[in-house]
Amino acid sequence: MSAIIDSSVETIGENAYRRMRSDIIFGRARPGQKLRLDRLRETYGASVSTLREILNRLASEGLVVAEGQRGFEVSPVSVENLREIAALRLLLESHALKESFAVGDMEWEGRVVAAHHKLASMERLMESGERSHTEDWKRYDWEFHQALISACGSAALMETHAAIFDKYLRYQMIALSFRGDVAAREHQLLRDCALKRDADAAARVLADHVNGGVDHALATGTIS
Repeated sequence: MSAIIDSSVETIGENAYRRMRSDIIFGRARPGQKLRLDRLRETYGASVSTLREILNRLASEGLVVAEGQRGFEVSPVSVENLREIAALRLLLESHALKESFAVGDMEWEGRVVAAHHKLASMERLMESGERSHTEDWKRYDWEFHQALISACGSAALMETHAAIFDKYLRYQMIALSFRGDVAAREHQLLRDCALKRDADAAARVLADHVNGGVDHALATGTIS
């Protein structure tokens, strides 16, 4: 009986964690927003003790800031932090691309092509002015970049890259940064580089892609 109860509590906690983390990354919980336990309990349906564990977990990921006796708040944003995150993403992803391109097989190629197809379809929808699928667009973006490095052979590298990518994505969502056809062309070039196993060209495209995303997000004026 106790094992069933423990399992239920864990499921509720994991569900609340995923939802809260998603709300932060996709900008529904704004930078600097106070995270009050009574409101969180109503929103996520978890106990106060479980919520404290979740908030500490998110704090260790850099998505939440502990304020001592005053509780927690969503981590603030800054130009400097965005540039640091972008530089780290570029470092990790460039290395992972090189490793993945060197050993990727037909299955890997299939994942890359399939992920790009979904992303390109969503980008065309976004370019048409349909912005109700913004979160789907960024999920497909994440899936495509993860597919590109999925043959790198290092689970730790994949996990670290995913965490950094999420922080970079958060800035894009806060700035509502969509570069349209420019980013779509860069994604297509990355796909083509993968199929040709041209890691050097891919690294150059990726640098333009990440740095261009930073410049575009900052140009919106929503990050200070």
